Amino acid sequence: MIFRALVGLLMVASVAIAASRSAWAQPTPFAINVAPFLEAHCIECHSNDEAEGGVRLDRYESSANVQEDYELWEKIVRLVKDHQMPPADQPQPTADEVMAVAAAVERELASFDCTAERHPGRVTIRRLNKAEYNNTIRDLTGLDLKLADDFPSDDVGNGFDNMADVLTVPPILLEKYLAAAEAVSASVFADEQAAKRLMPLEPESPAQIIEVARANVRQLATRAFRRPITDAEEDRLFELMRLAFMRGSSQEEISTFVTSAILSNPNFLYRVERDPGPDDADGVRTLSGYELATRMSYFLWSSMPDQRLFDLAESGELLNDDVLASEVKRMLADPKSKALVDNFAGQWLQLRDVASLMPDPDLFPDFDGELRDAMRRETELFFESMIREDRSVLDFLSADFSYANERLARHYGIEGVAGTEFQRVSLPPGRRGVLTHASILMLTSNPTRTSPVKRGKWILDNMLAEPPPPPPANVPELDEGAETLGSLREQMEQHRSNEACAVCHRTMDALGFGLESFDAIGAYREQDGRYPVDSSGELPGGKRFNGPAELMEILTQEKRQQFCRCLAEKMTIYALGRGLGSYDRCTIKVAVESLEKNDYRLSALVTAIVTSDPFRMREAKEKK
Repeated sequence: MIFRALVGLLMVASVAIAASRSAWAQPTPFAINVAPFLEAHCIECHSNDEAEGGVRLDRYESSANVQEDYELWEKIVRLVKDHQMPPADQPQPTADEVMAVAAAVERELASFDCTAERHPGRVTIRRLNKAEYNNTIRDLTGLDLKLADDFPSDDVGNGFDNMADVLTVPPILLEKYLAAAEAVSASVFADEQAAKRLMPLEPESPAQIIEVARANVRQLATRAFRRPITDAEEDRLFELMRLAFMRGSSQEEISTFVTSAILSNPNFLYRVERDPGPDDADGVRTLSGYELATRMSYFLWSSMPDQRLFDLAESGELLNDDVLASEVKRMLADPKSKALVDNFAGQWLQLRDVASLMPDPDLFPDFDGELRDAMRRETELFFESMIREDRSVLDFLSADFSYANERLARHYGIEGVAGTEFQRVSLPPGRRGVLTHASILMLTSNPTRTSPVKRGKWILDNMLAEPPPPPPANVPELDEGAETLGSLREQMEQHRSNEACAVCHRTMDALGFGLESFDAIGAYREQDGRYPVDSSGELPGGKRFNGPAELMEILTQEKRQQFCRCLAEKMTIYALGRGLGSYDRCTIKVAVESLEKNDYRLSALVTAIVTSDPFRMREAKEKK
């Protein structure tokens, strides 16, 4: 009986093993649908160490390995669907083949496992940048001194100047910090109201002087360090006060001295977060209420937390999702959220660069500093309205309104606007969204004329998260300012005759030419010199448009998810202070889904970011 049972078990096991081997031997859907397509249309150029663009596709036979190579395959499927790959001078797949391979790759992408591992990422200890330093001093002392304007410029990474990895501290900045701390302290104690704000407690008798002084310093340091100070930190600060007292310093001198010490302390100059300890599961810890309050305030206000955030941090309520969502709306409604306009929109939309632009004065004699300031102010006010009214983010592409004063309204051909004050206006039919704001149109032009290439590339970079690759070697750039025969469109069509150029220029040029109805300073036009303006085009995939309004409609309807993903990525980078990795894919996906479920409201995007794991957690060490 025992022998028969053993034989039976062995037979069952052998059948199971055979079935397992049979299943294992079955080709995967990727091998069936994608690998043959790669072999037919891609491997010739994308294989071995000399693979074009450094992209090797010959190593993918049974899987796209989306856990590690998600971004690559996302880009590949987009290029194939848009008929940008394979190049036009190569045999082309049929429409059915394109649909089949795109569907197969998208199934692979959908298999990305967000639960595979806990991976919120890690931000390097981060110093305050110039804007954050100025705002923090303002909110701590009540004095808007703007001392950081004299600091060295902050480096930029991933498009923003609040990236932890590039915020280094050169020796000259150390000197500036010490001088600024002394200047702030001197200004505070020269202003009796300001002094009361920093040192609010007063002794009622000589016996209370030491106790009250210590309490004032504890309270100031707690606000400056954005968390309760430790006993050891309090003792060190009090020892500084005692030494100053022993030297015969006055009470004001002692207060000035200890305030300078607090404002030059690394815990003030840096946003310090505790690393996970040995007992934290998977090397990940949830941020404390104070750390979370600090992340939120510097994300939305570029400044320190206010008293309400401190109170919620102390009580632990800030760790609750509903409280976080409520605080997001409160903080966006606060006037300090203008920092999001100045520092996020100012860099995402590159509005900071507008001040340095100077179109050719001979070709554009009506342009002046007043008009340039009005251009930038229009886009800033538009972004403010997006925050204040919690509008749909799709308005960035399709809004039929904006803000103008008399000078800008005249430039746009809008009647009925007088004076220097800005007011809300309806845009003419040809203008829709920020891409037709004069600020953006001038940013993406040359000093002497428009640049469809610059405009198209700007849209790909900043609106669709689809930056084109660098131009291939040995391909001459198009001199768009040269006096050559033919219209600009004709010149660029000749440039695209080189298939190496055409791959990228098909999309870039089409997008850029859709804005040709506007000249290099954003004024409407129907002629470009002696040539009539042609602002029609066709995007890869066959979508045709005639003029900027129809182009904006296509972007809003056909590319809305791509735009939302781009905006979510940009804002998440800004919020976290670091670049994104493939492990952040799920955070971006959830953010886009949250937008779609909430009428694309801006607050939904901000809330999704603030309640995400990368924003609320810290990892011990980045996983490669």
